[in-house]
Amino acid sequence: MYHTITKSYDNLKAAHRQWRHCGHCAFAHGENWRIDISFRAKELDHQHFVYDFGALRPLKAQLEYYFDHTLLIDEDDPERVFFEDMHARKLADVRIVPSCGAEGLAEFVFGLADKFIREETGGRVFCSKVVVYEDSKNSAAYEGFTE
Repeated sequence: MYHTITKSYDNLKAAHRQWRHCGHCAFAHGENWRIDISFRAKELDHQHFVYDFGALRPLKAQLEYYFDHTLLIDEDDPERVFFEDMHARKLADVRIVPSCGAEGLAEFVFGLADKFIREETGGRVFCSKVVVYEDSKNSAAYEGFTE
């Protein structure tokens, strides 16, 4: 049995380009992202918390680095050098990620959140699920079931 908490981060404004898409999503376009991150623990801490929501500020800062008025590009985008040049010329705040679709971003954020929470709690708490919403209608999730 586990205790679970979920922290939501919304109104994250970042553009992305899904270069493999055969339609309009191949163009750089903006999204208003929302990210829900769930954490689990078998035992509560001395405050009777899975984890203090207020102590998640460093994780929020990591998310803002990637999702605050940025342009997310796949690490294997064939136009990567062009986008990196845009970044160098201060035309776009580009972030290179493994995959900038909702599914890839859910997995990416899961990795960030799980590393953060395990380090902060000595492994007592782990990330169990991340849901990334591109908008109010579309989302993708990445889940982990092991401690």
